[in-house]
Amino acid sequence: MAIIRIKNLLVRTIIGFNPEERVNRQDVIINAEIEVDATEAIKADDQQIIYDYKLITKAIIALVQNSKFNLLEKLTHEVLQLIMQDRRVNRARVEIDKPQALSFSESVSVELEAKR
Repeated sequence: MAIIRIKNLLVRTIIGFNPEERVNRQDVIINAEIEVDATEAIKADDQQIIYDYKLITKAIIALVQNSKFNLLEKLTHEVLQLIMQDRRVNRARVEIDKPQALSFSESVSVELEAKR
């Protein structure tokens, strides 16, 4: 199995339920760990076979930028479900941070995991 990690992907979105959060986009930081079977891709050394982390990253950005969420939990769930749509994914873990969500804290994050 191969572990693909997408680290500190910064995306702006509407997140939160306070009035100002429903109008102003905020940064979220996305970290994903995606487990796939890379055996065939390694043997063939062929980009057509491997799980394409560039494509999933673009899909995550599009989902997050073009959606509005009240809860960080819901946003995290939606990103995880997007990743798990590909049957080659055996396991995925997504953590999303919302910087400056709390006073005196660097960020708040939610982490969810799914496996087949």
